[in-house]
Amino acid sequence: MPIVRVTRRLHFSAGHRLHNPQLSDHENREIYGLCNNPGGHGHNYGLEVTLRGEVDPKTGYVFDLKRLKQAVEEAVLQDVDHANLNVDVPWLEGVIPTAENIAVQIWRRLERVLPEGMLERVVVSESERNLAEYSGE
Repeated sequence: MPIVRVTRRLHFSAGHRLHNPQLSDHENREIYGLCNNPGGHGHNYGLEVTLRGEVDPKTGYVFDLKRLKQAVEEAVLQDVDHANLNVDVPWLEGVIPTAENIAVQIWRRLERVLPEGMLERVVVSESERNLAEYSGE
């Protein structure tokens, strides 16, 4: 059977502050600029989850995208949507919530609930111009 990639696009809104407690306030401002605002800031994030696999001859699907949406909502979105990523999400505790780190942590959540070997990539976008992609490497 052919190998095909399927992607589900979702979104969530969340706030965060980019700040490394191991650095001085000056260093944090130099590195993160406005993203280090003590009050934080927010994004309407885009999330793409891509699975890879054989097309099932019975269903014609690689994976039912309704099931994928439900898995992502339960494993990720219910925790992050309308949350402060620095303080409200236990699985992001101690993680600087950059798009890069968020993508890695989402991958780790999803690989536990999806069929082994199917997760191909996770893309987190903070805006139309800024995104991070992780493929489990």
